[in-house]
Amino acid sequence: MYRIGSGIDFHQLTEGRDFWLGGVKIPHTKGALGHSDADVLLHAICDALLGALSLGDIGVHFPDTDETYRGIDSKILLQKTMQLIRNEGYEVVNIDTSLCLQAPKIKPYVPVMQQTIAAIAGVTERDISIKATTTEKMGFVGREEGLVAYATVLLRKV
Repeated sequence: MYRIGSGIDFHQLTEGRDFWLGGVKIPHTKGALGHSDADVLLHAICDALLGALSLGDIGVHFPDTDETYRGIDSKILLQKTMQLIRNEGYEVVNIDTSLCLQAPKIKPYVPVMQQTIAAIAGVTERDISIKATTTEKMGFVGREEGLVAYATVLLRKV
């Protein structure tokens, strides 16, 4: 039995924060604002995984009202989400993602993001797709006020 899930996440960009994306700290003048490390890509993946099995969303499992999660590394949230998926008797087949951000350029960081996510999800790097686009300077993304991540996952019953 297969299950498909999709996830989306948005975060505001601000100065004075580290920029985490796909579990990787990327040099940039701004970082995402959030209760955790605000890794928009990992959050979208978590939502896609949870959605595939109708387990709610990231806010249900890791609420921003819980101080336990203040500043938490989103790789830990992905690990916890993967444990929920495994507890339901499923495994990841593949993860396809799209990022929408004006800057920085992420192409040099994609291989290490793929390795990081694959290691947590229990798949190979080839099973993790990370694509990026800009909005051609339109909207909040184009003005570098925020960024968006989309994720689609395919799960298989083991």
